[in-house]
Order: sequence, then structure tokens, then C-alpha cells
Amino acid sequence: MTGDPATRDDASAEIIDGKAVGEDIVASVRAQTEALRAASNVTPGLAVVLVGADPASQVYVRNKSVKAEACGFKSEQHTMPADMSEADLLDLVGRLNADPSIHGILVQLPLPDHIDETRVLRAIDPRKDVDGFHPINVGLLSTGALEEALVPCTPAGCHLLLKRRFGADLSGRNALVIGRSNIVGKPMAQLLLSESCTVTVAHSRTRDLPALCRSMDIVVAAVGRPEMVRGDWIGPGAVAIDVGINRIDAPEKGPGKARLVGDVCFDEAVGHAAAITPVPGGIGPMTIAMLMANTLTAACRAAGVDDPRF
Repeated sequence: MTGDPATRDDASAEIIDGKAVGEDIVASVRAQTEALRAASNVTPGLAVVLVGADPASQVYVRNKSVKAEACGFKSEQHTMPADMSEADLLDLVGRLNADPSIHGILVQLPLPDHIDETRVLRAIDPRKDVDGFHPINVGLLSTGALEEALVPCTPAGCHLLLKRRFGADLSGRNALVIGRSNIVGKPMAQLLLSESCTVTVAHSRTRDLPALCRSMDIVVAAVGRPEMVRGDWIGPGAVAIDVGINRIDAPEKGPGKARLVGDVCFDEAVGHAAAITPVPGGIGPMTIAMLMANTLTAACRAAGVDDPRF
């Protein structure tokens, strides 16, 4: 995924294969984990906590645990009843904080209504906060201290794809982030600012969003509205990173069937953009890959060795 999109002479966008890049990251994590173990006798440890039996969360947790094992990590899964008290969950987090064999702690969201998510996430040791949601990691990212922060996995994956697409230097490019969530939009804007991009954050009250999109080199769509960004919103030569995962009805597949689409209308945008991530197969695999990368990073820091490189 290299080259200058301004020189494209075809009428169809390059499809950025997040699955392939994610597999490359996981292979690199596995190799660097073996090197860390050989040099320092440290095995990265990831603990995933699931409260309740939400089917989607069960799938996500299982996928994360399988990937952790594939990376050579110590992998723990703590599946707790839905009526678990907040105090008991905080106690579990405290025990994981104190366990030197655990370097990454992930509490799967959403939590049951009787548990304060903010209180639980803030209880995680920021050095083990591989989701990157703790206020200390948020603050480090916002001040540009990327060498100390743990960055949220989805924007970290978007950032890596952009660097592989454009090359190491993103400086001077105009970037639009559609969405201002704490999980994707805000950290994505901070990462782009750290690369000396000129960054605009758009949201539901942004005026004339289509015209704004057309002026951008990079469009990151993370608004959670299916196919909101139309193809002709994407200017020639632009790269569209689609973070959305939306399930919509698919009567063409049969009664009651559904399909996944992003926040960008892929079928339209593929004729306008220089490059685009698909849904599925774009940012989703990168998110899990960057979770593995964050866990290895946390383990390296705990061992007092240099951060891994990807």
C-alpha cells in the first residue's frame, strides 16, 4: 500500500486490506514476543474480563483470547455473572493490577447497567490499560507523549494503515475525522495532529459536510450511521478510512437476513477515492491486532526494554 494517490489513472479505488495488515502485525507481535521472552524471560500476559452473557461480547472476547494465544501470550479470560456487584468487579481489577504476570487488562464493554463503567475503567492501572481509555493515557496522547501512552486500538489501527498507505510522512495533509467519540474520534484527531496533519473534526452540527469532505486528503468516518458518507463526498486522490460497523436489513439474502456496511457508501466511494477500507475486512481486524501490539508494548515497558516497532 504505497504510492501517491494523486497519480492514479484508474477509476477504482485501491482496497486497503486490513485483514492482511492485521495478520502482519500479529506475526510481528509473535516474533517480538519470542525475542522478549528469550532476552528478559518475560511473557506478555493479557486478562480479558467479561461480565454477563451478551452474545456479541462473548464472540469478541473469544476472538481476543484466541489471538492472544496465537501471539504466545499468557491469556486469561474471566467470565463473570451479570449480577456481579461493582465492588466485586473492582476487586478483580485490583487483583489483576497487582499480578506481575498480567501486563494488559481489558474489561469488555458494555457492562450491566448497575455497574459504573467510568469507575471500573479508571480503576485499571494505566500501565496495563491496553484499551487506552484511562484518563492518564488520554492525557498523554493529547499532549503528544505517544512514547508513554497506550493508544486506543481502533484509532491506532487507522493510524498505522494511513502510514502504510502514504508512507512515514503524513505532515501537511488535510484530514477530516467524522465523529467525536472518546473511543475513536478524539484520539484519532490527536494521532493525526501528532503527524502534523491539518485536522478538522466534524459532527452532527457541522455545516455543509459534503463540501468539507471533498477538500480533504484523508477522511476517517466514525459516526455510526450506515452509509452516511456518499461516494461523491470523497475527493479524487483521497483516502477513506471507514470505522463504521452497521448491520442493515438484506432482503436480497432472504427473509430476516442482514449484512454489514460501514459509515461510507462503499459501492459509490470506490469510484471516487484513491484508497478505501472495506467493511468487513478493514478496520475490524486491525483493532484486535493493535490490542495485541498494546499488550506487548505494556510488557516491554514493564521489563524495561524498548517499545516494539510495527
